Amino acid sequence: MTLKNFDQLLKKYANLIVNKGIGVNKDDYILIFADLDQAPLVRLVTEAAYQAGAKFVKVNWADDALTRLHFTHQTEETLTDIPQYKIDEGNYYVEKRAKRISLRSSDPNVLKGIDPAKINAANRASSHAMKDVRIATQSNLVSWLVVAGAGKEWAALVFPDLETSQEQVDALWDQIFKTTRIYEDDPIKAWDEHEDRLSEKARFLNEQQFDQLHYTGPGTDFTVGLPKNHVWESAGSLNEKGEVFIANMPTEEVFTAPDARRAEGYISSSKPLAYGGTVIDGMKFTFKDGKVTEVNAKEGEETLRQLVKENDGSDALGEVALVAHKSPISQSGIIFYNTLFDENASNHIALGQAYATSVKNGAKMSQEELEEVGLNRSNVHVDFMVGNAEMNIDGIAADGTVTPIFRKGEWAF
Repeated sequence: MTLKNFDQLLKKYANLIVNKGIGVNKDDYILIFADLDQAPLVRLVTEAAYQAGAKFVKVNWADDALTRLHFTHQTEETLTDIPQYKIDEGNYYVEKRAKRISLRSSDPNVLKGIDPAKINAANRASSHAMKDVRIATQSNLVSWLVVAGAGKEWAALVFPDLETSQEQVDALWDQIFKTTRIYEDDPIKAWDEHEDRLSEKARFLNEQQFDQLHYTGPGTDFTVGLPKNHVWESAGSLNEKGEVFIANMPTEEVFTAPDARRAEGYISSSKPLAYGGTVIDGMKFTFKDGKVTEVNAKEGEETLRQLVKENDGSDALGEVALVAHKSPISQSGIIFYNTLFDENASNHIALGQAYATSVKNGAKMSQEELEEVGLNRSNVHVDFMVGNAEMNIDGIAADGTVTPIFRKGEWAF
């Protein structure tokens, strides 16, 4: 690795992940999901977790080459047959309230060319099988964190103009360290200050309790309803025990759940999406009575159609998130082909499952109660970037009063 002081920076990153991101405490169980190429970082995270008092750390490894081989040679029947021991293991770690770290570095195009129907069927089967784990995570019963490491194929896609693979990987690590504030003398303090700034925006929106949001911009004229007693969240979240964790690093968003029954008009994507091992780009969604009635994409359209048509609740929204166009990631001018980064460069929406914590006392509600108040129930949650420098967003109160929220891509308050 040729990036200056890389070993020192990687150790700072591991410390941030453990002590600010996931918030390891004494006797915690920790689950880490990572690709094989991130073994050096995983070792540092594991060491830091034990130093912070963790009782047990479990690492689940993945490998792009093996993933593609499985999807190429296994039948759909085999791919969708989820062994009971995997379900039992997932539920075991939920019972232990294990804190979950997903360390992403995989190739966004790892499954390019594979039948989209096969990919979607496998993803759907896994999501259904791991339903209890998914619900526990999306209701913040357990702490969870998504972070990134620089993978060779991913770096080549993001920085194709650099001459060598080493330069590409170094450039991606540089961006990861910049956006997670690792170059700061005290990254944890820098994150505390960042968290405070985002919390101010969330507090204002929570006080207003708008009934609707109206988006206008290139290829967009879209209105979405908000449920009563909705909750805008920012960087910090609380688990069942009241412990703070940061679900995404980096993050620049303030988000809530829409009323899945109320969405009208059309909205266009502003950045590509890597989903199911395929890049989807140039998307446009048309909504009526809360449901997607039409989807189009310039690239990956069939994968997008499979997503919308063949998953429970995937034809309605589960999240609306606000991100200033001048966020650090947006200003970098880089398309990362990774939702963790690209969603923090842009306002975004998500098809599928809403987070239970997006309404008051939602974490204590049953799935049926959440659906009754307007929160989408689904086996998927997929974010699409829709923000740009021309986007305006208004908050509309129940009495029809209009308050500017975004003007030309930036906060209006």
